[in-house]
Amino acid sequence: MSVTSEDLLVCTDLRYAYLERFTALDGVSFSVGRGKKVALLGANGCGKSTLLKILDGLLFPDSGGYEAFGQPVTEEDLEDEQFSMGFRSRVGFIFQNSDAQVFSPTVREEIAFGPLQMGIPPERIAERIDDVMEMLDIAHLIDRAPFQLSSGEKKRVAIASVLVMNPEVILFDEPTAALDPRTQQRLVELIAELNQAGKTIVLATHDLDVLDIVADRCLVFSEQHRIVAQDTPERILADRDLLLSVNLVHEHTHSHGGGRPHDHAHDLRHHAGRA
Repeated sequence: MSVTSEDLLVCTDLRYAYLERFTALDGVSFSVGRGKKVALLGANGCGKSTLLKILDGLLFPDSGGYEAFGQPVTEEDLEDEQFSMGFRSRVGFIFQNSDAQVFSPTVREEIAFGPLQMGIPPERIAERIDDVMEMLDIAHLIDRAPFQLSSGEKKRVAIASVLVMNPEVILFDEPTAALDPRTQQRLVELIAELNQAGKTIVLATHDLDVLDIVADRCLVFSEQHRIVAQDTPERILADRDLLLSVNLVHEHTHSHGGGRPHDHAHDLRHHAGRA
């Protein structure tokens, strides 16, 4: 794996097992360049969510190395307040389940939480809140309690709570899961807009239909928790044998109008879960 000065995130031979027994990552190496959109593809349980948590400094590999912005990211490093504040301000994570991310009494307090922890002056926080509320069209929700919101509204609030920090890298875990079609489309467009504005995007997804919009490179994980392919969305989607082998599509034999039975490949992108 070659690394350049434009690579913001670099992972080298990452290995991780839950409870030291259940493998989640088995020798994963890749890099993410500045301003790129990278999609993590694979069946449930292949390690995508675990990898995102490592990229966000929520988990730490059992072995291997992770560098962000040219510096190693370890548990010891993140115990240093100055390093931690710098890292947390540059990397944002949108969880698959917004209920796990949104916890404040009101939407306004939720969005303001991160900047307050970073010591940003109140007047600047107010400006940032206004900006992200306008971008995400949630100004009308500002004094609502998050538990009163729909799934799509909670997702937008969770995104606002990250965007208000103005991170360089944004991580998304199954961003379109459990959303209605209109909200899914708006979120996909937002991801593309954020990238066009200079944000680096890494996302885990099952939604093969949107790959050409949300990614310019795909990393395909096998059920053995390794990366088995890296390529453009077009080439990955055209490789039917690859998608079958990693359980992203399945064969389904049936017939039309009494004709001869034949096989189709069906994608499993709507079967989201812990990965």
